[in-house]
Amino acid sequence: MKNKVVLIGCGNVGMSYAYALLNQRTYVNELVLIDKDTKRVEGEVMDLNHCLAFAPSKIDIKSGNYNDCCDASIVVICAGANQKPGETRMDLIKKNSVIFKDIVTKVMQSGFDGIFVVATNPLDVMTYLTYKYSGLSPNKVIGSGTILDTARLRYLIGDRLRINAKNVHAYVIGEHGDSEFVPWSNANIGLQPINNFLTDKELDDICNSVRNAAYEIIEKKGATCYGIGMCLVKITNTILGDENNIITVSTYDKVNDVYIGLPAVINKRGISSRIFVDLNKDETEKLQRSIDIIRAAIDEVI
Repeated sequence: MKNKVVLIGCGNVGMSYAYALLNQRTYVNELVLIDKDTKRVEGEVMDLNHCLAFAPSKIDIKSGNYNDCCDASIVVICAGANQKPGETRMDLIKKNSVIFKDIVTKVMQSGFDGIFVVATNPLDVMTYLTYKYSGLSPNKVIGSGTILDTARLRYLIGDRLRINAKNVHAYVIGEHGDSEFVPWSNANIGLQPINNFLTDKELDDICNSVRNAAYEIIEKKGATCYGIGMCLVKITNTILGDENNIITVSTYDKVNDVYIGLPAVINKRGISSRIFVDLNKDETEKLQRSIDIIRAAIDEVI
C-alpha cells in the first residue's frame, strides 16, 4: 500500500489536520478529501495545493469519493455533528452514531484494509462503533483518545515550571471527556516525581484546566481544531513511519469491551501493544468509572 490518506469530514478539525500535514515533514504521499459539501472540498483542495511550493513535503492533494479508500493506508474520520456551547461530548452520541454507520459501511465496501483513525466525539464511543461497523481487527482501529488532553497537560505543566513541555512525562488517561484524569503517581520531570515541583492544589488546578479546556475554547471561538489537527499528524506519521511511539490513544479493552484512552505503542500495524499503567487505588477507581461511563454510552446505541 502506498502512503495514501483519505480524510472524511472537511470541517474545522479535518482541515486543521490537512493544513498541519502540509506544514510538516510527513510520510504522506497522497491526501484525498471527502465531504458531503463537494463544492467546499474543491475549494479546500485548491487552497491546499497553492501551499505546495513552500511546503516541506510533496503531497498529491485531491478531492475524491469512498472508492478512493480501497488502497488507502489510513482513513481519518473527522466527520460528525459539532459540539455546541454547553453541550458535552456524550450529547453527540446519537447523532454521530447514525453518521458513522453510513461512513464506515461505505469505506469498507470499497475494499479498504488499512487503519482507521477516529477524531469525532464522543471519541471513545465513535471509535468502538468504527471497530464494530468495520469488522476490522481492533489493532487497526485507533481513536485519538487522550493525546490532545495529554498535550494540553504537558503544555500547562511546562508553562507553570518554565521548562520545555517535551520534557514533561505525564499522561491523561481514561475517557476523552469529563471522567478523564491524570495518574499523578506516574508523572515525573527529569526522573523526579512531579510532587517535588507542584503542590496537590496546583496539580488539581492543572487537571481541571485540562478537563475544561475544550469547553472554554468552544465558548470563546466556537470549536477546537488546531490542537487535534497536530495530534492527528503525530498519529499519522507514527503509523506510516513505523515509529513505535508511545501515545495515549483510544484502544480496545477486550475485558470490558470498550475503547478507552491509555498509552499504546503505535507502528505500521496500528496498535502494536498497550502499556498497562501501574495505578494506585484511587486512580484504579477513576479508570473504572471512565470505563463504566463509556460502556453505558455504547449500550445506548448498540
